[in-house]
Amino acid sequence: MPESLPELFRDRKPSALILDVDGVLTDNSILLDAEGSESKRFHVPDGGGIKWVQSVGVPVAWLTGRESMAVRARAKELGVLHLRTGISNKATVLPELLEQMNVDARDAVYVGDDWIDLPALALVGFPVAVANAHPLVKQAAGATTTRAGGDGAVREVCEWILQARGDFDEVLARFEP
Repeated sequence: MPESLPELFRDRKPSALILDVDGVLTDNSILLDAEGSESKRFHVPDGGGIKWVQSVGVPVAWLTGRESMAVRARAKELGVLHLRTGISNKATVLPELLEQMNVDARDAVYVGDDWIDLPALALVGFPVAVANAHPLVKQAAGATTTRAGGDGAVREVCEWILQARGDFDEVLARFEP
């Protein structure tokens, strides 16, 4: 059974998951080789959580301030249909993104870690900070993960979503012998 459900998620059913990338889906590291090619470290269980919430009808979007081929490749691998890169003002893009996903902002989860995420956190009904987020982001969030970004925070949030929606046991049963 997952960790206890945060108060923010009790008696409410989230309908979408929107994630920052650097510091949420990754550990905030960027690896550059001698030719300038970029690599990022993604946490595999986070990807599993993303697939599981998608499997119960929860659309997932990534909204990031940086352009990255590594991010595009990982999003494609996970079937993330809503990817916005190079976005410096996330609050201006978020309403359009929610409209495309046919989700009300009150029903959306946004997970962030740094100042760039503050405006987006203020627009959604489920603002979440990762454990290693900046203190101002934690203050703006309605819930904070116990796991750090790039180290299971997204998986934790996905399990909260599954629990809140009543889908956790159904998804878990897929893996029982």
